[in-house]
Amino acid sequence: MKRRTFVVNIVAGTALAATPLALAEEATPTGEETGMTDGSIESGYAQVNGLRMYYEIHGNGAPLLLLHGAFNAISTWGPILETLAQHHQVIAVEFQGHGHTADIDRPFRYEQFADDVAGVMAHLDIAQADVVGYSMGGNTALQLAMRHPDRVRKLVAISASYRADGPYPELSALIETLTPEMFAGSPPETAYFEAAPNPDAWPLLFDKMKALEADEFAWADDEVGAFAAPTLVIIGDSDTVLPEHALALFRLLGGGVPGDLVGLPPSQLAIVPGATHVSLVVERSEFWLPMVETFLDAPMPEA
Repeated sequence: MKRRTFVVNIVAGTALAATPLALAEEATPTGEETGMTDGSIESGYAQVNGLRMYYEIHGNGAPLLLLHGAFNAISTWGPILETLAQHHQVIAVEFQGHGHTADIDRPFRYEQFADDVAGVMAHLDIAQADVVGYSMGGNTALQLAMRHPDRVRKLVAISASYRADGPYPELSALIETLTPEMFAGSPPETAYFEAAPNPDAWPLLFDKMKALEADEFAWADDEVGAFAAPTLVIIGDSDTVLPEHALALFRLLGGGVPGDLVGLPPSQLAIVPGATHVSLVVERSEFWLPMVETFLDAPMPEA
């Protein structure tokens, strides 16, 4: 992996996600509920686990949680959020230290992020939802299904890992070198400074993301395979996630069987051609979004 190419993709590639869906408005400083931001989008904060966590609600229908990737915010979902909100009530959140959600004195951990998301669901009185998570959000979605299985109806894990060795080793080496200066003028930097309650914490976000990446997590196979939520695993064929890791995850979730002989498994695997980790969501979502809709709309498998 070429370091410069990947950094340019992260920094410049997200510019392609800029759409008529404007960056989220700067949150008002008083009150927990900010109300409707434009007549169709509800926004607010949930007090969960010592964190004042920002969320937005778009559209109507069955609830769907949308969990963003590292250094991103709700606004960077762009047309993906707009498309999903046509048929779902999309609850998009911003993780600790991201977007409107201020950082607090605790490290980044996927388990904690999952507990925070479950706290938002409780705050909004949402007993269960479908969950779509990308990258860091995909890892968090897996932990949500593991730690709070009753909360997750179906799961879409995009470019997700259940072990630290799931991505190519070059990725960890690259992330260790990232600096705020590399993101100067980029859409993630712009979104952060327009929304963050404490813009001076931008460098701290890099420190905490590096610490999260350095954590040699390895979730037990039996724990990953224990949750019941049917799962659609999606990666790009040139993703940072190893294809064999995505296949291993798919197998843990009941996949990798001869469907003509034993029936289709509850989980599915999609490898999008010509897609990298970044372009998968920035340029290639038209390939996998219809798969997501079909997967979510299908009847739940019989117990």
